[in-house]
Amino acid sequence: MNYWLLKSEPDVWSIDQQIKAGSKGVIWDGVRNYQAANNLKNMKVGDLCFFYHSNIGKEIVGIVRVIKESFKDPTDTEKKFVAIKVKFEKKLKSPVSLENIKKNRDLKQLPLIKQSRLSVMPIDSKSWKILNRLGNN
Repeated sequence: MNYWLLKSEPDVWSIDQQIKAGSKGVIWDGVRNYQAANNLKNMKVGDLCFFYHSNIGKEIVGIVRVIKESFKDPTDTEKKFVAIKVKFEKKLKSPVSLENIKKNRDLKQLPLIKQSRLSVMPIDSKSWKILNRLGNN
């Protein structure tokens, strides 16, 4: 299993909307960055993703699971980009803020810090465990 982070602006799509989508999940579409799209292509069914509220909040708020691997993004008229489908897994007990992530020396290598504009990024298993621990205290 691999671990990822997906960013969404909460005024566009929030963790609460993801929860309401239920077990059927929703399409994660609209990614128009080639590096982020390549990350989507590398996701497998069962992979877990942190759900990150960007712009407003700037914090990890929950976890979603990949339930359908990459396919043509229906919102892309040029048919260059892909989407995946994810379902809600759980909400973190306490959100993990970007500020706290930046303060943790063990997380300094994260793409969230190094490539802050990237909307889909891998998370190594050590960092996944640290972030999970921070969010479930």
